[in-house]
Amino acid sequence: MSTNEAITRLGAAVSALGDVDVSAWSEEALREQLGELSVNLCALDALLAKVADGVRARGLRIEEPAAA
Repeated sequence: MSTNEAITRLGAAVSALGDVDVSAWSEEALREQLGELSVNLCALDALLAKVADGVRARGLRIEEPAAA
């Protein structure tokens, strides 16, 4: 995958996650989806850590953008 494609896909994932609002889910829906949600959140956490570790291994820092 090219660098541009990877950045585009990461941006799309951020956008999709920004649309998730579990506070709008019913208690029943949240309970039904909790297992799958947990698996996906844990997988996402592990993959983000892997990417961040790769950046840091190259001697670079990951910084939060300054507020506009």
